[in-house]
Amino acid sequence: MKFFNTAGPVNCEDHYCLSPLERIDFQEVLSLIHQKKYFILHAPRQTGKTSCLLELMNHLNQEGKYDALYINIEAAQAERENISSAMRVILSEFATCARFYLKNIKMKEIKESILKEAGNNALSEILTQWTETSERPTVLFIDEIDSLVGDTLISVLRQLRAGYNRRPASFPQSIILCGIRDVRDYRIHSSSEKTIITGGSAFNIKAESLKLGSFTREEMAQLYYCHTVETGQTFTDLALEVAWTYSEGQPWIVNALGYESCFKMKEKRDRSLSISQNHMQQAVENLILRRDTHIDQLLDKLKEERVRKVIEPIMINEDDPKDVTEDDILYLKDLGLIKIDKSIRIANQLYKEVIPRALTFSTQVTITHDSSWYVNADGAIDMNKLMQAFQDFFRKHYDEWSADFQYREASVQLLLQAFLQRIVNSGGYIFREYGLGRKRTDLLVTWYYQDSKQEIVIELKIRYQNTDKVIQEGLTQTAEYMDKCGATEGHLVIFDRRKKVSWEEKIFHKELAHDGKTIMVWGM
Repeated sequence: MKFFNTAGPVNCEDHYCLSPLERIDFQEVLSLIHQKKYFILHAPRQTGKTSCLLELMNHLNQEGKYDALYINIEAAQAERENISSAMRVILSEFATCARFYLKNIKMKEIKESILKEAGNNALSEILTQWTETSERPTVLFIDEIDSLVGDTLISVLRQLRAGYNRRPASFPQSIILCGIRDVRDYRIHSSSEKTIITGGSAFNIKAESLKLGSFTREEMAQLYYCHTVETGQTFTDLALEVAWTYSEGQPWIVNALGYESCFKMKEKRDRSLSISQNHMQQAVENLILRRDTHIDQLLDKLKEERVRKVIEPIMINEDDPKDVTEDDILYLKDLGLIKIDKSIRIANQLYKEVIPRALTFSTQVTITHDSSWYVNADGAIDMNKLMQAFQDFFRKHYDEWSADFQYREASVQLLLQAFLQRIVNSGGYIFREYGLGRKRTDLLVTWYYQDSKQEIVIELKIRYQNTDKVIQEGLTQTAEYMDKCGATEGHLVIFDRRKKVSWEEKIFHKELAHDGKTIMVWGM
């Protein structure tokens, strides 16, 4: 039985999959190999890079024109800048892969002598001997190239560059370096040279940089249809819409939602039942709460200052973020955390949901308020009562809570979201919209009770000008979002960051009408 793959390369015999070679520009890649080019394939983690390289290696070897070999050199990362130790790890991986994929045992036999005689130049020497003893031109795929550190990475890049002029007779005809970032964007600190070496200078023989993209909407639907063909179980159109909204085609998220909704959720193992919108939404929530390795790896990056400098302005909807460099932006783009289209934004809705929740996780679990305090007798949530409680909570705890908080500029919005999340977790969801230049954060709280559903809009704004002007602008925005969502209840929250203004002036509550809608306005 096949299933959705969420760990490691795709195996189309075991997993639902799209042809890896169809996900890259296969003809362009073949053309670059035929032209003896060295080039880059890069993309965020768990987008299918390794699967594509392995499939390409198999295709070339079956075709019989080349001896193609894939190696993963991530294990050498542990050796840091000890070049000789890293070369031993890399050559061991090379010899193992040559034996496994090409049935070539000679590399294992000569490995130790090469390490002894060639020293730090051992990679160049083993590639030379491999090529000179092969019956066909050689092609090498090096995965996780950017896992190497400092002088070790510089050494590997320079050895590949040094052998370039000897190809194809005495060095690989073509080499593909694969990682998260383009080599040109590397800023490598050399301990031995006491300087920063750019990837472009250490590997100036690169012909092209190819990027592996996410699934299109059609490809996502095609992958889910593989499950339907295998089991007969269908996905409703609304379920597919939820999957696309939260993933935007990010391959790991697409597969993880498919696996969660079809295999992990026991009630959906009955293949006669379709995967509905609500089940897919629950799958999203399960992924966020469980924080699988893919999500945890990305969230760990939030601790980096260069990441905060980009993410925080997006969270507080700044017009013109300061101190953000081009390299910082490209770094987050290569990680897959952001996209750049009309503006810089979080890459997909799932990341947009999980980032604020991760930043305030410890706060959520330590808030003692019980959701039952805010639920009416019929099961509906009393948002006015909840917001009044938050005003009191905010006034008492904000200064102490935010004192050591890394994302201090976004702290007011994040504290409210943490408070809401703690309450809403027991019976609903929060959908977030934020981004550069929006001048507001939109929250849509969906609360389920009995056979009914509440949809409540909460608009968050920072007071940067006259309070009355902020309220008027906010009322318009809140009413527009209520129209868009079909919500019947709306709340506008205005945070006053002025330090010289008393809490008595900041804290207020008004019930105002706008475009025929009643909107509760809360000052903080």
